[in-house]
Amino acid sequence: MPADEPPPLPPNAELAVIGRSVPRLNGRDKVTGATRYTVDIAPRGMLHARLLRAPLAHARIRAIDAGAARALDGVRAVVILAQPGDPLSGMVRYAGQPVAALAADSPAIARAALDLVRVDYEALPFVVDMEDARASEAPPVYAPGTAPAGHPSGFPAPAGLARHGNVRAAVIDRRGDVAAGLAAADVVVEGTYRTQVQTHCCMEPHAIVADWTEDGLTVHMSTQFTAGIRHELAAAFQLPLSRVRVVVDGMGGGFGSKSTLGTYGRAAVALSRAAGAPVRLVLTRAEEQVDSGNRPGTFQHLRIGARRDGTLTAIELTSHGTAGVALGAGVGDFAGAVYRCPNLLTSHRDVFTNAGPGCAMRAPGNVPGAFAFEQAIDELAERLALDPVALRDRIDPSPVRREERRIGAARFGWAARHPPGSDRGPVKRGIGMAQSHWGAHVQINAACEVRVLRDGSVEVMSSVQDIGTGITTVLAQTVAEVLGLRAEDITVRIGDTIFPSGPPSYGSRTTASITPPARTAAWRVLRRLLAEAAQRLGVAPDALIARAGRIIVRDDPARGLAFGEVTARLRTDSISEVASRADDYAGFGQRYGDAATARQDLGGVQFAAVAVDTETGIIRVERVLAVQDCGRPMNPRQIESQVHGGILMGLSYALFEDRIMDRHTGRMVNPDLEQYKIAGPYETPAIDVVLLENYEANSATDAYGIAEPANIATAPAIANAVRNAIGIRMRRLPMTPAAVLAALGGSPSRNLPP
Repeated sequence: MPADEPPPLPPNAELAVIGRSVPRLNGRDKVTGATRYTVDIAPRGMLHARLLRAPLAHARIRAIDAGAARALDGVRAVVILAQPGDPLSGMVRYAGQPVAALAADSPAIARAALDLVRVDYEALPFVVDMEDARASEAPPVYAPGTAPAGHPSGFPAPAGLARHGNVRAAVIDRRGDVAAGLAAADVVVEGTYRTQVQTHCCMEPHAIVADWTEDGLTVHMSTQFTAGIRHELAAAFQLPLSRVRVVVDGMGGGFGSKSTLGTYGRAAVALSRAAGAPVRLVLTRAEEQVDSGNRPGTFQHLRIGARRDGTLTAIELTSHGTAGVALGAGVGDFAGAVYRCPNLLTSHRDVFTNAGPGCAMRAPGNVPGAFAFEQAIDELAERLALDPVALRDRIDPSPVRREERRIGAARFGWAARHPPGSDRGPVKRGIGMAQSHWGAHVQINAACEVRVLRDGSVEVMSSVQDIGTGITTVLAQTVAEVLGLRAEDITVRIGDTIFPSGPPSYGSRTTASITPPARTAAWRVLRRLLAEAAQRLGVAPDALIARAGRIIVRDDPARGLAFGEVTARLRTDSISEVASRADDYAGFGQRYGDAATARQDLGGVQFAAVAVDTETGIIRVERVLAVQDCGRPMNPRQIESQVHGGILMGLSYALFEDRIMDRHTGRMVNPDLEQYKIAGPYETPAIDVVLLENYEANSATDAYGIAEPANIATAPAIANAVRNAIGIRMRRLPMTPAAVLAALGGSPSRNLPP
C-alpha cells in the first residue's frame, strides 16, 4: 500500500456509514421536481435550436440553400453540417442524419425555419438489413477510403482492417488448437443465435445548453463524462481547457449513449458561437430513437466441444454484427473469459448498413454474447445429462460465481426444477439460470477534493457526475465514515469541471474510481484535524479517532472534542486535500490510457422463473433472483436499485424491444415509445437481490461497479427458463408471442429464421 493512502477498511459490519442503506441525499429534490436537468437551464437571451435531418437513407447532397431560413425574422444563426461535394460530410448514409442546424428566438420559429431550408439530394441505393448488406451485390454504405477506422465506444473495432463491400475483415482471438479440441470431444453442441438492435430509451433526452462568450465556453449537458466532454470541446473548437467548463446537475439516464459530445453537441456550440448567445438543443423522442445510438444487432454461430465429465475441449464462435454506419458491433469477451477451455477461436466481423450509428450500451458486447453462450452451456448440460449448475461448478474457475451459484440455487429452489415441458395444460412454467462476466474497470485519471471549514461544514468536490446511480450519496458516505460524521453532514459538489477531474459514469467504473480518492483526501484532512486536536488534548495524534461527530481519545472515549470545536481552531478559514486514484495495490491486469482493468473480474448469477402460454405465445417472467458482487457494497439499497434496473432492461431486451427498419424506405418505423415496446409495470416480476461482499483489498474502499453485470445474465436466464418450460430453445431475440408460436408450430413463421 502507498504510504499516503489510508489503512484498510474493516468489513462493512464494523463500519458506521459505509455499507449502510443511507437514503439518497438528492432523492427529495428529484421527486419534488427541484432537481435541475439540462432542459431546465435557461440563461438570459437563450435561443432554441433544431436539427435538419435527411429523409433519405443514402444520398449525395448536391446543394443546400438556407437563404430563406436565414432571412426569417427571429432566426439568429444557421450552421451547415453537410458540405456538398465533400466525400465524407457531403454524403447521407442513414435516414435522420443531421444536415444543418439553426437557432431562433423560439421553438416555433426554429421549426418553421427548418421547412425553409432546401436540400438537393441525389438518392442512392441503400441497405438496412444486416444479412442483405453482407451480399457482394449489396449497395455499398461507404465508398473506398471513407469508412470509419474505429469507434470510441465499440468493441471490438480496431483500426486497419480491410473491408470487402460492407463487411470488415475479421477480428480474431485464438488460443490452442480448436480443430484438435473438437476432434477430442465426446459431445459437440452447435447453434445459431440472433439478437436485435436495442435503443437506449433514456427517460431524459439528449440535451445541451451552450454559451460561447469572450471569456470562454460554458456548456450544460446531459452527459456521462463531464471531463471527457470538456476535452472534446477544447479539441473541436481549439480552445484551452482553462476556457471550457462543462456542468451537469440532474441526469435522467444514459446507459452509454451520453458518453461523447456527438454531432448535436458540436452543432449547439457552433450555433452559440455564430449567434453570440446561449443556445439550447434538445432531441425529440423520435430523434432519440433514430440517432442517439443503439445496441448493435448480432448473429452468432457457436460450437462447443466437451468430454463426458463436462470438461470443455474447444470453443469456436463466428459472429457478425451491425452498428449501422458505425463500428463496434462485437459480442464481447464472454466466450473466452468465463469457462476453463484450452482451445478457443473467435472470429467477428462488423457489417455496415444504412442505419443510425450504434454506440456503447450497458455491457456492450457481453449482453448479446452471454445470450448465446449461456444457452449453449445449458444445451451442453442437457446433452451430458448434467444439471446446469453442476456443469458450471466443474468448468467455471471463479470462486465468487461458485458461491453465487450455491446461494442462488438454495434460495431459488433449484432442486425442484423439472424436466423440460413437464407441465400439463396450456400454461407451462420453467426455471433457468445464467451467469455474468464484466471487467472491473477503473479510471486512473480521477480526483477528488475534500474541504473542511472553520464552522465544521464539510464539502467533497469532483467533476464526476451522478447519472441517477447515486454516487452523490456514496461520496457523502465515504467522507462521513472517515470524519466520524453522518452522510447528511457532507455537502457534495459534483458534475462541474471547475472541480478536480472525475471519472466517467460508464463501464461500471464510477464507484471504483472516485471513492478511493475521496476516502484518501478525507483521511489526509483528518490527519491535520487530529494534529490540531492532539495539541489541545495533550496526546499524540495517533491516539485519536473520529467518531459520532467528535474527535476522541481511542483508549479513553470520554476525553474528546466536538468536531466543530476542533475546526473552530483552524489557522485558516478552511483546509483541504486533493487525492487522485492510486493504482490497485496488487497492480492492474491491463492499462489503457487513463483507464485500467483490475486483476479480478465482476460476476453475478441470475435465476428466472417464467410462465409460457402455449396458446397465445406470451412469456411472463414471474420471478428473478440475482446474486451479484461488486467488491464492497457501499450502499446496498442503491446497489439493489441498479440491479433491479439491469434486470428490467434485460427482460425488456429479451421479450419486447426491437428497432424495426423499413427495407423500402430505409427509415425506422417505430421511433417512439408506443410502437417500440419496452417492459412496463405489468411485466415487472418479483425481484430478489443478494449482494455478496467480496473484499479484495486492492484500493482504499475496495468498491467496484454493478450496472453492467446486473444486465448481462437476464436474457439468457429467461431463455433457459423458457426452454425448461416448453422444451424448445429460443435462439432469437426478442422472444415475442409470434416467435414462440412459430417455434411451437402454432402460427406462420412470419419469415423468422429457425
